[in-house]
Amino acid sequence: MSKTIEQIGAVPGFDAISVLSAKAALKGITTGQPSLADILKSMLTSLSEGRTSDFVAGFQSPFKFTDHALNLEFKEHQLLTEFLEKSRELFPDTVMKAVSVFQSGDAAIAEWKLTATQTVSAGSMNLRMTILLPGVSIAQFNGGKITRWTDYYDQLKARRVGLAAFFTEWIEY
Repeated sequence: MSKTIEQIGAVPGFDAISVLSAKAALKGITTGQPSLADILKSMLTSLSEGRTSDFVAGFQSPFKFTDHALNLEFKEHQLLTEFLEKSRELFPDTVMKAVSVFQSGDAAIAEWKLTATQTVSAGSMNLRMTILLPGVSIAQFNGGKITRWTDYYDQLKARRVGLAAFFTEWIEY
C-alpha cells in the first residue's frame, strides 16, 4: 500500500508572494518564524479588523511611525494608539487589504487598498461618501519588531485631513 504525502505528514503552507527566494522560504520553514512579509501582512490585517492594540504591540521601543500624506509622525505607543483609534472612530467601516507584500533584508513593503465611508453633513442631510484608496506601507524590522513604519497614499483621495487636525499643533500668530 502506498502512502501519499498528505498521509505521511502535513507540509507547511507557503505564500509565494511573501518570499523573494527559496533561501528565504527555507529559513522561515526551518526556524518556524514568520517572514517579515508575513508579519507586515498580519499587522495590516490587525488594522483592517480594528485591533489597534495588536498592531501597536508589533512596534519596538523606540520606533518611528510616519504618515506622509497627513504629515504626521509618532514615536510613542500611546500617541500612535490614540491616532489609530480616532481613525477607526471617524471611519468605522475601514477595510485594508494587502495587494502584494515583499521583503528585502530587514524591511518589508506592502501595497494595499483601503475602503471606507465618510459621513458628511450637508445641511439637514448626512451624505455617505465612499473612499477607495491605494497606498504603500514600508516597515523596517529589528528582531521581528518594527522600528520604522512609513505610509504613502494620496492625501486628497483619503479625505483624512480632519483626522490630522486632532494631532497637529496649531500655532497662532
